[in-house]
Amino acid sequence: MTTSDSAGPYDADLMAAVTELGAAVRDLIGTTVTTTVGAGEIRAAAELVRATTPLLAASRRPASQLPALDDPTSGRRVYNPVSGIGSPLAPPLSIRRVEGGRLGEVAAEATLGVAYEGPPSYLHGGMSALLMDQLLGSAAGAAGLWGMTARLELDYRRPVPLETPLVLRAAVTENAGRKTVLTGTIATAAAPENTLVQACGIFVQPRPELAAAYFGSITDASGRHTPPRRPSDATATEQD
Repeated sequence: MTTSDSAGPYDADLMAAVTELGAAVRDLIGTTVTTTVGAGEIRAAAELVRATTPLLAASRRPASQLPALDDPTSGRRVYNPVSGIGSPLAPPLSIRRVEGGRLGEVAAEATLGVAYEGPPSYLHGGMSALLMDQLLGSAAGAAGLWGMTARLELDYRRPVPLETPLVLRAAVTENAGRKTVLTGTIATAAAPENTLVQACGIFVQPRPELAAAYFGSITDASGRHTPPRRPSDATATEQD
């Protein structure tokens, strides 16, 4: 077991195995959408995948049960589809606080492959929305705020190129009671001043009765009731 200053303990061997599997399947996905081998090789690969799936399906958790490696109090979510190291869907992003920046400012770098393609050679617009939703939530968490996405608006100024280093940023622009307004951007690392995607989001902290209704059935891996402290629970940064 290992610990950090702010996150709960976890099984280090299990974390290493989950990280290894996530990376292996992530690489498989990227290869799947770029391969040019023939039908025979593709069918053989499909059979190998089908043979592997039962190994993992032997024991599964319901959606209402958090993974054993998760720590919702610190925001550690290993299967988050943007930043989760165990999720083959995730790039994954490593989100960090920007010291001396704006309120709650966070940043991340990513290079996205063809698995995330929309227009040929460019990022799918829905993926931009997913990335920005994550960054805005992380900025709220970094500012000590939290909430659920109530509105997300994107201005697609230029297409986002694939296989190109990108920089993503977000920060809080306004906080009023249960409502937090945030903005974020996506740009290339080579020209960070030229915004490709501009996002603006409103996060709202649900009223206690709604939070109870939304998360009343959530448990940890042992079955203990474990509602998240902040419903936008996939907001961990490197300092969390």
